[in-house]
Amino acid sequence: MDYREEMKQLRDTLNAHGYRYYVLDDPIISDYEYDHLLRRLEDLEKEHPEEVTPDSPTQRVGGPALSAFEQVTHAVPLESLQDVFDGDEVCDFLDRVAQRVPQAAYSVEPKVDGLSVALEYRDGVFVRGATRGDGRVGEDVTENLRTIRSIPMTLPDKLPRLIVRGEVYMSRSVFEELNARREVEGQPLFANPRNAAAGSLRQLDPKVAAARKLDIAVFNLQLAEGKSFATHTQTLDYLKEQQFKVIPYRCLTDAGEILQEIDRLNDTRMEFPFDMDGAVVKLNDLQQRQELGSTAKNPRWAIAYKYPPEKKETELVDIVVQVGRTGVLTPKAVLKPVRLAGTTVTNATLHNQDYITQKDIRIGDTVLVQKAGEIIPEILEVVKRPAGTKPYLLPETCPVCGAPVSRDPDGAAVRCTGAECPAQLLRNLTHFASRNAMDIDGLGPAVMQQLIEHRLVSTAADLYDLKAEEIAQLDRMGEKSADNAVKAIAKSRENDLWRLIFALGIRQVGEKAAKVLASHFGTMDALAAATEEELTAIDDIGGITAAYIRSWMASPQSQDLLDRLRRAGVNMECKEKSLDNRFAGMTFVLTGSLERFSRDEAAELVEQRGGKAASSVSKKTTYVVAGPGAGSKLRKAQELGITVLSEEEFLEMLEE
Repeated sequence: MDYREEMKQLRDTLNAHGYRYYVLDDPIISDYEYDHLLRRLEDLEKEHPEEVTPDSPTQRVGGPALSAFEQVTHAVPLESLQDVFDGDEVCDFLDRVAQRVPQAAYSVEPKVDGLSVALEYRDGVFVRGATRGDGRVGEDVTENLRTIRSIPMTLPDKLPRLIVRGEVYMSRSVFEELNARREVEGQPLFANPRNAAAGSLRQLDPKVAAARKLDIAVFNLQLAEGKSFATHTQTLDYLKEQQFKVIPYRCLTDAGEILQEIDRLNDTRMEFPFDMDGAVVKLNDLQQRQELGSTAKNPRWAIAYKYPPEKKETELVDIVVQVGRTGVLTPKAVLKPVRLAGTTVTNATLHNQDYITQKDIRIGDTVLVQKAGEIIPEILEVVKRPAGTKPYLLPETCPVCGAPVSRDPDGAAVRCTGAECPAQLLRNLTHFASRNAMDIDGLGPAVMQQLIEHRLVSTAADLYDLKAEEIAQLDRMGEKSADNAVKAIAKSRENDLWRLIFALGIRQVGEKAAKVLASHFGTMDALAAATEEELTAIDDIGGITAAYIRSWMASPQSQDLLDRLRRAGVNMECKEKSLDNRFAGMTFVLTGSLERFSRDEAAELVEQRGGKAASSVSKKTTYVVAGPGAGSKLRKAQELGITVLSEEEFLEMLEE
């Protein structure tokens, strides 16, 4: 078979299976078989890159990062709908329409809580996608939209031009996975799926968007050159034939049935993969829509019914404290079961001690509960209280490991200080093995989770006792991968001291501070014995950071961990302690494109010579090293009269 014909067959086959999997949720081949076909196509595309087409499933992983989003003027404005909040307002809307259009029919649809986009196709091929923006001008997010598997890259019908409107969302299951992963990595959590979807779709790096597993629900045909329709529901049926994932709908004429459907959607909202914040009622006849027209803000032929947050009273039975993967103690209210927004609620978050104190929430209270954003149950207020209750205070020791807890000096969070706390084990191990810490290749979060579940590790020190045959038994870890992991663990024993200091996860001790501490003290023993005064005497180590270091070093769990690491043969001395302090007291800012090394490499060279690498220009900046493409930082340096070095001049300073 000719390679061109084979590539076309593979593309068609993979796209057909992708449609069944991502749109119909009805796969007919295994993931293994799909991956095998995809690998064959990837191999052929590497051999014949000139034959790669836009509709190839290999193009959904995300292209190069963008510098910014370009603006797009919508061919058809993406109007917003008028919000209504009760049944009377729905009936008022139906009455207004009936005055102009007697015996009208309506499409009633769930209102997806996501990010509205327009998808444009030319001759059946996806060419551009844009956010709603202000309805007339949006942002070009084509590359990120290509990563959404449920968006077809080509259509069966090859219309000259077709534009559809949909709502990009993140499913609740993906949202929970994303936040769990961000918690392990110590990143801020997204508040809800909508924020996560919006943030993901506007990533400048499409590969990040691809990893977020976004989805879409198409709900409107904006433009179809060469095709005509009588009703909105006909357009939805047509879009379904074109392999779009289309919003579900019911076509109704009676006001009572429309109100019942709005209530039914509310009651069954948890059956949808997306979050919904209401129901949409649209006039079905397209000609009648044109007759009604639009106001300056909204179309006269549709409304969005916004569900009011349901509130109910229930008893607060208990308060339990959970310890998150970052060590934060989070109080949770245990409630007498109550039905809210389609689900039975038994718990509510209490956030932190300040929240409990402000609302004066106590065990035994009768409280008013609602779902914040229709997702997270929260306590609004105390309704009544029995006699004899006492104010609630978080424990002074970790409920998991018994270590003392401490409150953030700059926030409301209370954290466990235990270096070996089981609740923080996954995050601590993942950080310990990360590239900028001990750099143990092959031990990512998924492998670490399995090591914990199989009880092969309980602290970072246990990594150095692992055997290849133990690792090989884990999922997706064969003998070769296990052998490589053991070699990487052994190699990490010889790392310089700064890597170990950073790997310990001491609060506010990042990579740069770890290098400064290692160079200054020379050994882990000297650092462990340092007083706060000795620590704060070092440039870049402030009082709060010094207090965190002393607290960590004084903890019995920390001392046990360091002792076990020492016995495992992990290096505890600084190897790169340099006497070259030629840049001491100097601050460098790197800008533009450097040809000889990356900015990180240049910053490391500065720090090795006693200097400081900063990210922004100020009066304290000594030198700005400017490469091609330098912009605002270079201009500011010139305005402040700061010496600007070329890359060659910087190299001369390094070589002196």
